Amino acid sequence: MNEIETIKKEYENLGYELEKAEKEQDWEKSGQVRKTKELYEKIIAKDQELEEVKQRIAEAQALLNKEKDSELLVLANEEIKILEIKFPRLEKELTTYLKQMNGEEEINEVIIEIRAGAGGDEAGLFAANLFNMYSKYAQNQGWQTKTLNSNQTDIGGYKEIIFSVKGKNSFSKLKNEAGVHRVQRIPETEKSGRIHTSTASVAILPKTKKSEIEIRPDDLQIDTFKSSGPGGQNVNKRETAIRITHLPTGIVVASQNERNQAQNKENALSIIKARVAEVQEQRRAEKIGSKRKDQVGQAMRAEKIRTYNFPQDRLTDHRIKKTWHNLDQVMAGELDEVISACQNA
Repeated sequence: MNEIETIKKEYENLGYELEKAEKEQDWEKSGQVRKTKELYEKIIAKDQELEEVKQRIAEAQALLNKEKDSELLVLANEEIKILEIKFPRLEKELTTYLKQMNGEEEINEVIIEIRAGAGGDEAGLFAANLFNMYSKYAQNQGWQTKTLNSNQTDIGGYKEIIFSVKGKNSFSKLKNEAGVHRVQRIPETEKSGRIHTSTASVAILPKTKKSEIEIRPDDLQIDTFKSSGPGGQNVNKRETAIRITHLPTGIVVASQNERNQAQNKENALSIIKARVAEVQEQRRAEKIGSKRKDQVGQAMRAEKIRTYNFPQDRLTDHRIKKTWHNLDQVMAGELDEVISACQNA
């Protein structure tokens, strides 16, 4: 396997890289190198275990062809059965490690951020439509959703809404939804019947494990304020809303949906960690300068990926150049066909 041979060659250099990073006290790099080295060790060990099982199966089969002793034949057959059960399990474990190496490990919780773009109130309504669409899709998948923060408009739209989705393979299914979504339709407030074009941006952030991203308390500035509803009116007289600034990156997150300060703080911290992880991923991608760089970061957010044309009952994904004509069903959460097409492409 060429990929395994490449890993074996690269593994020899990781020890030198780790030693150099530690000598230079570049702790971020040393942490990354150590993590990669540990993963490579698992891949190499699992590949070696697979090769040993292959060899034992070959030896047992050779014994079947030569041996006439009935007891030995029974033992050889039993060993082959056991090894043939073990082999696919080892293959699956090796594949999982290789996916982790390529940044494709199974992630079962994501944070989705939807923000209204160009188009004023209509863009806010479209952001609300997208939130409803993803919420219903998540429900169809048996996933759990939780709103972390929202900023509602006077007419029921959203300037911004951030929510989490928890369920098996949620990241792999939703990651291709990141980007700029465009809607073309006649707004309810439009009297002359003109078609308006509005946009909303969607960001998909894998929710980090507590062990993956450590946020130092000294790096956080935490402020409290009163929760507010549409139009800015206060809906809570106590200062239960939380605003957290991550000082090293300048990332600012607010949370006001919960009625108690502790829960809002927890929600805000989960968003902060996801965004810090995204920043770190962008930095790694810039250093790598490879195919991975094209799959993450700001370019993905800025790209216009899809158009929802209501007068023509048309949904077009511009990346894969594919069109569907069941827009009402899609907006009702029936996204399986669209998401599958994007995954396959």
